[in-house]
Amino acid sequence: MKILEKQRDFFATQKTKDVSVRKEALKRLQKEIIAREDDIAEAIYKDFKKPKFETFAAETQFVLAELKLTLKNIDQWASPERKSASLMNWPSSDWIYKEPYGAVLIIAPWNYPFQLAFAPMIAAVAAGNTVVVKPSEVTPYTSSIISEIISAVFLPEHVTVVEGGVKVSQDLLAQKWDYIFFTGSTRVGQIVYESAAKHLTPVTLELGGKNPTIVDETASINLAAKRIVWGKFLNAGQTCIATDYILVHKEVKDKLVAALKQNITKCYGENIEQSPDFSRTVSKAHFEGLKDMLEGEEILFGGNSNDEDNYLAPTIVNEPKLDSKLMKGEIFGPILPIIAYINEADIERHITNYGKPLATYIFSTRKAFQKKIINRYSFGGGAINDTVIQITNKKLPFGGVGASGMGAYHGKRSFDLFSHQKAIIKKANWLDAPLRYPPYNLPMKLVKKIKYLF
Repeated sequence: MKILEKQRDFFATQKTKDVSVRKEALKRLQKEIIAREDDIAEAIYKDFKKPKFETFAAETQFVLAELKLTLKNIDQWASPERKSASLMNWPSSDWIYKEPYGAVLIIAPWNYPFQLAFAPMIAAVAAGNTVVVKPSEVTPYTSSIISEIISAVFLPEHVTVVEGGVKVSQDLLAQKWDYIFFTGSTRVGQIVYESAAKHLTPVTLELGGKNPTIVDETASINLAAKRIVWGKFLNAGQTCIATDYILVHKEVKDKLVAALKQNITKCYGENIEQSPDFSRTVSKAHFEGLKDMLEGEEILFGGNSNDEDNYLAPTIVNEPKLDSKLMKGEIFGPILPIIAYINEADIERHITNYGKPLATYIFSTRKAFQKKIINRYSFGGGAINDTVIQITNKKLPFGGVGASGMGAYHGKRSFDLFSHQKAIIKKANWLDAPLRYPPYNLPMKLVKKIKYLF
């Protein structure tokens, strides 16, 4: 692929290693995004009717916040970092140098098509890499404006966009990259990982999973319902860290169901289809898949749809079976299963039935119960008495574990993710202890104590 060859040639000029070059490029990007924020919102709306508020909050302003943080700290992040020397290497000064990998491929998804293309790209550029961004073909209007913005800001040999479908992704993955960053489904993540392994290319995989929300009998039910509804139906449920299903104590299940219904209506009105605040399912194929999941299920609320508009109402499903279509994999849509539990063994039976989720949420006032769930189960991240908010703090890592992902980013971690940490020891010449050189005459009792010098 010629673009990869051109990017390798550009990287070889060492220009991207100049921090001032990186900063100027990111400042141009910041200016362009600010100037085109309304155009970006319009493009995303054309793709799946995402409300402008959600686009600004979760797409453009999220990216601009990442840019602001990066520009403020890039000089410090890129500087060599001094570490204390071990006694074995004394006298020396020990350092970590931040070195760009080279040519980076970023494959972005469709659910947050702008944010999840630009956030990793900003970090890759800040770290001194060249970048090819492959946006999702499922959101063509957003893909187009991403291409326009990047071509207006960067030379193609520095950062460029390659648009297209599955064949384009396959062609890109067949190339030898220095780093691959993928956001999407676990199934496609396995394909990306397999392709990268052929070239021993390091990867970050941001995937998904069946994220449980646990509501115990001590929870503030109305507040829990309010926060679950917000996090679940944001972007019409097409959020990788949204609640996938609720496990609620049987004593408060009916109360929670009533509160969920009340809060859905409060958020979106009696006629949800006409609400300007509710997105659509992104594609016909995904829409049909969601409807298929509902076949044979007991619907407590919602369930109505409009095929012409890919509209599926916020839907609550009662007690689906573990082997049902709805519970076999990640839902990724506005369908919320609710399942009663009696004891902690019931919780364990459900959670361990699936791979490690990307997120887990706990609504409880019992600190011992909160601590037990956090320590007992492995998951990417989560929140106590809220949902989704863990993604908003740039000081916290965002990433999965096991089938829900590999690697974590945001804030400084994003910069470090796209930087090879090169260890360098600068040894002084004025002293050279003879102990390490043959012939080895040091008594073995002392040799065993050398560990204290490291």
